[in-house]
Amino acid sequence: MVGIPAPLPYMLIACGITTVVLAILVIYGNALSTREEDQLYLNKAEQSMMASEQRVLIAKMDRLKRVIVVLAVTSGILVVASTGTWIWFGLTR
Repeated sequence: MVGIPAPLPYMLIACGITTVVLAILVIYGNALSTREEDQLYLNKAEQSMMASEQRVLIAKMDRLKRVIVVLAVTSGILVVASTGTWIWFGLTR
């Protein structure tokens, strides 16, 4: 690309990919949360089956939450770095 500093397109592509993956994971997390029950009223027979499903679901959501936070921070850092590179390039030319 003529006239664009070398690292800028790579940072923008990385930012775009990170943001798309972040959006997909947020949608997936929302789909998981619709299956989560706030309160379960179970008898003894249902307790072993449904309670274990809810524990597994909550564990998945907790792991997903960490990944979403990391991707959000990474995406934000890439946006700030891309903007800074673009401004720096504009001021030095």
